[in-house]
Amino acid sequence: MKREYDFSKARRGPVVPPIPGKTRITIRLDNDIIEHFQDAVDRAGGGNYQTLINDALREYHQGRRLEAVVRKAVRDEVKASRVAPIRTA
Repeated sequence: MKREYDFSKARRGPVVPPIPGKTRITIRLDNDIIEHFQDAVDRAGGGNYQTLINDALREYHQGRRLEAVVRKAVRDEVKASRVAPIRTA
């Protein structure tokens, strides 16, 4: 180990440039959740458990949006059927 190091040409910042469209965050998750995703990666033969967590969050997010659209459509149809007179032949 050197007695002194020369940091005159050092630069601050991340060693790896960030991927566009991704944000680095710190999040606390329960151990069993992390283990679940790590086990899923192991069963699949490799990969990144963080990507699986991201995919699960995306599916949940998109599913909730779809659910909201379907609920609104059903409400509109029910409302329209209450307003329209019922015709019999």
